[in-house]
Amino acid sequence: MTVYFATDKIRRTVFEHKVAVKELGADSAGKLQRRYSDLLAARTVTDLVFGNPHPLRGDRKGQFALNLAGGQRMVFMPATSSTVKGDEIDWSKISEVTIIFLGDYHD
Repeated sequence: MTVYFATDKIRRTVFEHKVAVKELGADSAGKLQRRYSDLLAARTVTDLVFGNPHPLRGDRKGQFALNLAGGQRMVFMPATSSTVKGDEIDWSKISEVTIIFLGDYHD
């Protein structure tokens, strides 16, 4: 899968372990690297197995999450709107995503 980043801060958190530990803690930083590797290895979103992959609802409808540690998540959405038809997203057709959030969105 092709993975993009919504901000430079998210990109740095994914690629720089020290930044990830500072932002998310050691447990989530380690899982972040594994979840990012899982994204790269997957062909589409529905190929994801680890991290309790799940679509989000409510004000986060159209987004998808992978668990990190302690309530923290990696949240992403389709990279292009041309892959979204109507109100529902067919995640089995999404092969390009943009990571838009790292952390606990329940706070």
